[in-house]
Amino acid sequence: MGFSATNTPGKISFHLKNAPYFSLLALLLFGLIFSNCVIYSLKQKHYKPVVLVHGILTNYTTITDLADRIREVHPGTEVYITNQYGGLYSLEPLWRQVKYIGDEIMQICAINPDGIHLIGYSQGGLIARGILEKFPYHNVQNFISLSSPQAGEYGTKFLHIFYPNQALREAYELFYSHMGQFISVGNYWNDPFHQELYYKYSQFLPYINNEVEGYRDEDYKRGITKLRRMVLIGGPDDGVIAPWQSSQFGFYADNDTDTVEDMRDRDIYKQDLFGLRTLDDEGKLTLYSVAGVTHSNWHRNLSVIDNYIMPWLS
Repeated sequence: MGFSATNTPGKISFHLKNAPYFSLLALLLFGLIFSNCVIYSLKQKHYKPVVLVHGILTNYTTITDLADRIREVHPGTEVYITNQYGGLYSLEPLWRQVKYIGDEIMQICAINPDGIHLIGYSQGGLIARGILEKFPYHNVQNFISLSSPQAGEYGTKFLHIFYPNQALREAYELFYSHMGQFISVGNYWNDPFHQELYYKYSQFLPYINNEVEGYRDEDYKRGITKLRRMVLIGGPDDGVIAPWQSSQFGFYADNDTDTVEDMRDRDIYKQDLFGLRTLDDEGKLTLYSVAGVTHSNWHRNLSVIDNYIMPWLS
């Protein structure tokens, strides 16, 4: 195989000797380059950015274990952790937190037009749901609620984190008042023995549930039903969220803490007030009940992260 040159006046031409062999070599070379490009392309997976919202009385540093694991399993993933309302500031009213954390998340949505994933831990999951409803033009693909009191809270251990000497049965006197609603906990304190006062005073949970007659907002439902997936994670050994089924929208029956109503038996689901039933009917609602995990370990437990969170971040 080689080249020969012919020189004629005003023209130089080249002739390829053994052209069939040269063509075969070129074809093989092209195939090798193309296959390497394909292999490289398959290895270079692109993951959607993930936004994390921390829990009550904590800040962004307490949820870095989850962020680090996401980056380790899905290299190259952009992980944003909200740094607002940490520590005692997490006790500020939830609508205020929804507004300012929501503004931050919408900016992240704007620079990631292909969509993001959203994870909220503990109170952060309730804030995250409020953001999805209050900002219905978000582009969140999958929302993961990690041991969050989505149906409210009514438990001694949770209460004593903030008020060590407060009796459970008397907490409604604190929270169901004008001043009590300036505390984030009061915004989702759901006393099954004082439901009339709950609906009268609570300024957050019954509203994002679209339970208040005259204040129902279709945008809240639109912000939920546009999700590709809602994942609800909780478990019987949580020890703080009470009842633990609140993490999956279950809650105590009225005047009865011995009976917990399943999400699908509650009015918020049966009447599809904010889109929960729609998600379920469309196969976009996933529930995980995981035993053996305490409340402070959900975002650190590798089994929880790898088996119940990571599959929804691909």
